[in-house]
Amino acid sequence: MTATLELGALEAGLDEAVSGITGGWHSVCPVADLEIAWGEAALVAGRQIALFRTGATEVFAVAHEDPATGAHVMARGILGSRGERATIASPLHKEVYDLETGECFSTPGLAIATFRARISDGMVEIEL
Repeated sequence: MTATLELGALEAGLDEAVSGITGGWHSVCPVADLEIAWGEAALVAGRQIALFRTGATEVFAVAHEDPATGAHVMARGILGSRGERATIASPLHKEVYDLETGECFSTPGLAIATFRARISDGMVEIEL
C-alpha cells in the first residue's frame, strides 16, 4: 500500500514538472522562415506542431497528427477557407478543419487540437 502511494505521488510530481516545462508560450522560429500559404512542422516541447502562415501577420498552429489516421502529416495539408474561416484539409483523406477552432467540417466527431499563436518581435510563438 505504501509503495503504491509513493509511486502515485511520484507520478503526480512528474506530471506537474512536465506540465511546468511544456506549458506557456514557446518561441518557435522567425516569422520570415514561414512562407505564406505553406505549412511547416515543428517540434515544440516534445509535441509535433503544424504551423501555417496565412498572411503577413497571421499564423495558426495545430497538432501535426491527422485525427483520422494518426499519421503526422498535417503540415502538408491544403490551406483554404470556408467563408471568413481559415481551414486546413488533411493531405490523406481531405477532411477539412477550422484552423482556429479545430472543428472538422467534413466528418462530424473529428477535431484537431489547436494552439494559440502569435508573432512577437519577429518570432512565431505558440502556447501549449
